[in-house]
Amino acid sequence: MQSAAGCAAADATPAKVDPAKVAALDSVTDSPDTALPASDGGGNVAEPTQPAKPSSTGKAGPASGAGTAGKPGTTATAKPKPKAKAKAKAAAVDLTDPKKKEIAMELVSSAENSSLDWKAQYKYIEDIDDGRGYTAGIIGFCSGTGDMLELVELYAQRKPGNVLAPYLPALRKVNGTDSHKGLDPNFTKDWRKAAADTAFQQAQNDERDRVYFNPAVKQAKSDGLRALGQFIYYDAMVMHGPGEDSVSFGGIRKTAMKKAKTPAQGGDEVTYLNAFLDARKAAMKTEEAHSDTSRVDTAQRVFLKAGNLDLNPPLKWKVYGDSYSINS
Repeated sequence: MQSAAGCAAADATPAKVDPAKVAALDSVTDSPDTALPASDGGGNVAEPTQPAKPSSTGKAGPASGAGTAGKPGTTATAKPKPKAKAKAKAAAVDLTDPKKKEIAMELVSSAENSSLDWKAQYKYIEDIDDGRGYTAGIIGFCSGTGDMLELVELYAQRKPGNVLAPYLPALRKVNGTDSHKGLDPNFTKDWRKAAADTAFQQAQNDERDRVYFNPAVKQAKSDGLRALGQFIYYDAMVMHGPGEDSVSFGGIRKTAMKKAKTPAQGGDEVTYLNAFLDARKAAMKTEEAHSDTSRVDTAQRVFLKAGNLDLNPPLKWKVYGDSYSINS
């Protein structure tokens, strides 16, 4: 797993960040016109050379409306052509649509797991040495930041006496640290055992939605963003957490809003999303574990450059130099 997904979620021990870089976040700019790879308009791009994949990777416009027509001296609203109706319907679909949500899960998994098979990650667990203890599961729940504790508590509520329940006292003690005290030597083995239980899988899904997906989509829709913007918010919240400090989602959004208005404020959607991605990149670079920004540069920027604000397939992108595609 490349970046500690979700690990910044709780107000626990901060990640290993560079204070000087954090202090410089307000002045961040990144010109997409010069930094972005060239696009043919369909999302196919000539990608820049990517750095080698870090060895720590354990997994790795709205449709235009119909015009008016009629006899001289009269006006009448023309019926939209079937094709226009289809476009309008597609543009209205947001990230909560099952197909769109599946795309979002696969996009995140390509960055976090080096695979589109996000459902294979329920059993994933390792310490990626980012100061957050163990990172595990489909969204990178972490023992050092509180979201893993909340997940295991939920699992214990739904299935008392499960294999992970005995670790709750230890998880409470290590919360806010990178310690494994009380977890080793069998926690990772028992996590993988629990991952075969559909109740634990559902608990992971539900916590992902409660803590990350639902709040991100809700905020994005409030800001007037379509499916791509909703995904951009979600991916940022997964990595940086939903906090308000400068390197968490709330702080990144505030930095972006100093540079551009959201569509809900009357701003241009592309301009605002570029400002958000600029702020996101700057936040990523304050932390060594997140310093590779290809999930922004050769994935989200690619879709934005192509004008694919509805995040419609086919999609082609790269993360850490690896190529991925979703065709339908």
